[in-house]
Amino acid sequence: MQDTNSSIYSLMVQFFQKREPIQKVKSGSVLFQEKESAQYVYLLLKGSIALGRVHLRGKEFILKILNDRELIVEYQLFKANPRYQFYAKTITDCELLIIKREQFEEFVLTDPEAMNALVSWLSTGYLKAQMKCQDLIMNGKKGGLYSILIRLCNTYGVKTEDGILINLPLTHQELANLTYGTREVIQRSLKELREKDIISYENQLFTVKNLSYLREEVDCQNCSFEICGIN
Repeated sequence: MQDTNSSIYSLMVQFFQKREPIQKVKSGSVLFQEKESAQYVYLLLKGSIALGRVHLRGKEFILKILNDRELIVEYQLFKANPRYQFYAKTITDCELLIIKREQFEEFVLTDPEAMNALVSWLSTGYLKAQMKCQDLIMNGKKGGLYSILIRLCNTYGVKTEDGILINLPLTHQELANLTYGTREVIQRSLKELREKDIISYENQLFTVKNLSYLREEVDCQNCSFEICGIN
């Protein structure tokens, strides 16, 4: 998320940081589970958080990974007795502002600038979700993997001599959860990419050596990083 004076994140930090203490949360902590009553919204100041769902058969799906400077609102706004649609789990140590849902909703309802910023943020999130669905539907499991790798580069990429290092530790299973595929299918696709010297993988860190190859394979539309991210 861009940190501008008009972003909902910035406005909320300015308003709530003097009113709420910063909470430190350890890696692996569950903030909320899907279908729980929605009590809070969260401002992620530092760290990474995974949002996802668990299928009835136990298969886990990671819908997005949020990094620093993010707002977490995963329920139907302004609805009586809402419930969270997904779970939220920290994947690194995090620092958060935890704000009561009622206080957040009152803030945006009484501050026109905050309401405009919220609408802008929600519309960007809608476009992100639509583009991600398009990639998975049009390009299949392999193309879905390529799309996720591109998005990871945009969100967590660090340029190195070998290529773009995705500075977020990921297991093959976690990558499979992000692409809604099985670990076996993802492992085969990753092996093929390593054999072609498109990527490398060491200490749970991926390096994309040839990003152009991935973009060509999925007919990349060169969207802005704000739209084409994993968050």
